[in-house]
Amino acid sequence: MAMAQHLRQGLPSLRRVLTSDTLTAGHRSASIKAFIPTLTNQEFSRNYAAASAPKEQKIKVPLTMFGVSGNYASALYIAAVKANVLDKVESELLTLVEASKRSPTFSQFMKDLSVTADTRMKAINDICAQAKFADITKNFLAVVAESGRLGHIERIAQRFAELTMAHKGEIKAIVTSVIPLPPEEEKELKETLQDIIGHGKKVKVEQKIDTSILGGLVVEFGQKVFDMSIRTRARQMERFLREPVNLDSH
Repeated sequence: MAMAQHLRQGLPSLRRVLTSDTLTAGHRSASIKAFIPTLTNQEFSRNYAAASAPKEQKIKVPLTMFGVSGNYASALYIAAVKANVLDKVESELLTLVEASKRSPTFSQFMKDLSVTADTRMKAINDICAQAKFADITKNFLAVVAESGRLGHIERIAQRFAELTMAHKGEIKAIVTSVIPLPPEEEKELKETLQDIIGHGKKVKVEQKIDTSILGGLVVEFGQKVFDMSIRTRARQMERFLREPVNLDSH
């Protein structure tokens, strides 16, 4: 709550930055090098992050990630694990994403590629300072801002959360229902899912409300989907009733 308040307080800085002088190229370069000391272009990859870690702290990414968001999330994961701030970085990324959802101005700024790299970096540095983000998060966001990838931050945060859960041996189960599950039912469902996946992994239940399913449950975890909703059962019944009936007797 306190972090979110700090971030909200930092949003006015965004408006000031959009009309202020830009950062110098030297300042921008120094900020990026704080996160990736030998970065030679606007992108960075998981391979570089792995190579930059000391040999005695070789860190393995628990999941194979692909694409821009996967590469960024993997690089951040390695840096966060190395600095022992994995949970803090995840929380800060999610806070930033939530702030962008609540503020149309901030959301538009994140997606607007016409904003100069200097302006993006100054805004992000100001917001991170107001929110008291960890240096790892601040420097990472500076790289993302510099490379024009702020519009990808929500997807990057999602991929990073997947890596964090894999690091902890957790599997997220998304449970969709018409109304929130009572605590006892959620506990029973969690125990059932735990039995299915076995030992060595921990189930983390996330509830979603969707009145369109009419009733019942839809459970998603891993690559599996168990659709026990009334909507699906009604559709199955409708298809069954529409099938032609053979009245011939033999």
